[in-house]
Amino acid sequence: MRFLFTNPIKTPLLSSILFHFPNSPRLGLLDSVRVNSPSSLTTQRSSLSMAAIPPKSPSPEEEGLARRLWIKFKRESVFAMYSPFTVCLASGNLKLETFRHYIAQDFHFLKAFSQAYELAEECADDDDAKLSISELRKGVLEELKMHDSFVKEWGTDLAKMATVNSATVKYTEFLLATASGKVEGVKGPGKLATPFEKTKVAAYTLGAMSPCMRLYAFLGKEFHALLNANEGNHPYTKWIDNYSSESFQASALQNEDLLDKLSVSLTGEELDIIEKLYHQAMKLEVEFFCAQPLAQPTVVPLIKGHNPAGDRLIIFSDFDLTCTIVDSSAILAEIAIVTAPKSDQNQPENQLGRMSSGELRNTWGLLSKQYTEEYEQCIESFMPSEKVENFNYETLHKALEQLSHFEKRANSRVIESGVLKGINLEDIKKAGERLSLQDGCTTFFQKVVKNENLNANVHVLSYCWCGDLIRASFSSGLNALNVHANEFTFKESISTGEIIEKVESPIDKVQAFNNTLEKYGTDRKNLSVYIGDSVGDLLCLLEADIGIVIGSSSSLRRVGSQFGVTFIPLYPGLVKKQKEYTEGSSSNWKEKSGILYTVSSWAEVHAFILGW
Repeated sequence: MRFLFTNPIKTPLLSSILFHFPNSPRLGLLDSVRVNSPSSLTTQRSSLSMAAIPPKSPSPEEEGLARRLWIKFKRESVFAMYSPFTVCLASGNLKLETFRHYIAQDFHFLKAFSQAYELAEECADDDDAKLSISELRKGVLEELKMHDSFVKEWGTDLAKMATVNSATVKYTEFLLATASGKVEGVKGPGKLATPFEKTKVAAYTLGAMSPCMRLYAFLGKEFHALLNANEGNHPYTKWIDNYSSESFQASALQNEDLLDKLSVSLTGEELDIIEKLYHQAMKLEVEFFCAQPLAQPTVVPLIKGHNPAGDRLIIFSDFDLTCTIVDSSAILAEIAIVTAPKSDQNQPENQLGRMSSGELRNTWGLLSKQYTEEYEQCIESFMPSEKVENFNYETLHKALEQLSHFEKRANSRVIESGVLKGINLEDIKKAGERLSLQDGCTTFFQKVVKNENLNANVHVLSYCWCGDLIRASFSSGLNALNVHANEFTFKESISTGEIIEKVESPIDKVQAFNNTLEKYGTDRKNLSVYIGDSVGDLLCLLEADIGIVIGSSSSLRRVGSQFGVTFIPLYPGLVKKQKEYTEGSSSNWKEKSGILYTVSSWAEVHAFILGW
């Protein structure tokens, strides 16, 4: 059961915010249950301490433009970090010929970067800005010196080492065009009439350069943190030390501060241009990393080692707060309360008898309070007094049987109370269509199901009381998803208050998981991935070949850790696997290993499994 309001596994206290909607006719329901952005219904999910995701600012509106754009387009930074090239570089087993090719490409890029700074300096109308740009350009020249030092070690000529590839050309042409004022709706520098117009071009140029500086500073720091944990000598220490150094971090910040300063007096339309340039630069950066040729096995993306003709990829996902922003029980409660009759209204004879909105509100509150109190008691009843040193799946399975009994009893109370009676199926579907999903979730599933050559299947396993709500939320091009959930019973499209009980507990979930795998048979190699966020997902996460925990549920970590489960941030885990991954070896994903990988976003899931 995924209970409304205060389920300590899944949602914070919602009872104070769910019922702020006035009673209204059913036709007005859609505005009430629309949850596209409401802070009142958004669960507060703190970020995992995860290397691959830049931390969110608590007050982004107080940040400068550069910082806001970095946060807004952090998805691209994840894809850059999870590219095969960067994972191999971070692990230290990147082949030297690949690194040489990259250095040659970066040499051409840095020359264009230096030229862009030079053009920006000419456009700046402020002596301080000119000085800052000049200093930034000197930093690029220092980077080129580092590249020269590599070349001296190799005894080659950078300019002759490799043909400039298309991704490098695309990036440098974009950068120099921007610095030359060749931006849509902007005059070229030679035609600029006023110093202010020139300053705009300088701002646009910095907007196209800032993401590169910040991305390299970010990668440098994260790789350096992993470097400290590595044993032996890392062959690319010089590269990592350069981009993690205080001087480079300062240069990235100086670039951003200058962008903030140059954009202060710009209009909203002009700031939109900078945003588009920033985003384009981020995408070009990802393409630049992905274009580096690799002649070695890699652990990313996962589908790289997937043979559609002989293998089968089966992806499972939880729904509530794994895919959604708000728990589905909260949505069903809103629908029930908003559409319930007022206490003084007579109900039509042909309509199922319903509680009034006031009675419904009070009943939900009592059920919620009882659930919360008993849930905590249930968790404590099966937690071992001391932390289990060696993970044992059977021990955890037996413990979670107690939670399963509790969830079934709680569901029975909900059904007996009659609070789910009288909800219109059409309202459920419309609410599902408007339900906000976690950023990147839909995009990931769409890319999986629309790739006919992938031979992958997606299953959603959920405690949700109403599978129709899930299907409606994925109705946009995702009809291929297989939904395993409980179902409302309906009489002429009106809920009877009964639930067809299919997936109510951790034990039900893992049984559905195993039954699904058995149906696929063993005629092919099956690789299973499970994505979840709560204690109810633990058994499935551990049964899967790869279990991915999304979000930061303290209950999941507390229970799992006490039973010997190990939680590893996905990116450092992949870097470690890449270090061990050599020609002829397998990626060695093992089910029931007791190891789960943690991520902070669907972008990480996407980047790991599918790549860019």
